[in-house]
Order: sequence, then structure tokens, then C-alpha cells
Amino acid sequence: MQREAIERLLPLAYQRAAQGDGVLGGLLDVMEALHAPDEAVLENVDDLYTAYRSPDGLVPFLSRWVAMEHVAANVAGPGGAAPGSVPVGRLRDVVALGAALAQWRGTPYGLDQFLRVVTGVDGIVVEEPADRQFHLRVRVPPSAAAQLDLIARLVRAEKPAATTCEVVLDDPDSTVIIPAAH
Repeated sequence: MQREAIERLLPLAYQRAAQGDGVLGGLLDVMEALHAPDEAVLENVDDLYTAYRSPDGLVPFLSRWVAMEHVAANVAGPGGAAPGSVPVGRLRDVVALGAALAQWRGTPYGLDQFLRVVTGVDGIVVEEPADRQFHLRVRVPPSAAAQLDLIARLVRAEKPAATTCEVVLDDPDSTVIIPAAH
């Protein structure tokens, strides 16, 4: 709040006394300075709740709003990306697309889209084998081998509760299977 606006709220006698460099004038200057930081925050308050403009530290909080806190638990810290962690930029994508992802949650298509957004890897294939009911097989391309543990954790969190699953590294030289428990 500007000094002039604060001054207009005072009784007329105080408004006259506030003119110049007196004590009351100095007090009004201090009041203006104290309001400035809060007004700056309020002027851009919508940035706090927008996935791509909010501060990095607030993005995990926003992920709770779209029921993706299990992704935020794997976010890379300020020191950099640890193995098996999700960069903050990808978490921003998850928050921004949270409503769209929620529409398909519990389906192979939804799991495929979710894994694509969180890992940034194209080529992850989610299959429902015809010979096994209520089972998902997630085939991961060799380019995402370093994210295999993260993908397995995310699949366990996102799959339907009554569904079993396995995460398979699709490498012609060797096949790594990570069974994902119920």
C-alpha cells in the first residue's frame, strides 16, 4: 500500500500532520515499506499455483492436488538428479497434465501416458497379455534402463489394485524382469 493511500485512511488532522518529514511521515514511509513484499507476492499470487511458474519447492505440494504425491516422493533434490529420481521439470509436467492423466487412470493407456510424462521416454509399451487376466506387462526400451527401478515403483503405484504386473527391460541381449508385487 502506497504512503498516499495509507495517509488517506487517517483522520484529517493526522493527514495534515503527516506532511513533511515529521515523525508521522516517517512512520507512514515505514508502513509503505513493510507492505511492499506482501503486495509483490499478492500481485503474482497466481504464479504460486501454476505448474510452470511456481517455485521449485512448491511443485511437490501442487502434485498433491492432482493425487500424484507418489511421484513427488521421487523428485530430485536441489543437489541434482539422484539415480531413480524425477526431475522437477517432469513433475511440473505431471501437475500440468494431472487432470488429463486422472481421466485415464487405471487403464493401460493411462499408465502408458503417465510413464511417458514422468520418465520422458517414448517407447514404453504397456500390454495386457491375453493368457493372463488382470495382469500388465510393461516393456521398457534399453534407453530407459537407468530408470527401471523408478518405472517399477511408479507402475506399482499407478496400476489397479487387483492387477498384477511385471516390468521388463526390452533388450535383445538380456531380459531383465522386475516383478511388481500387488
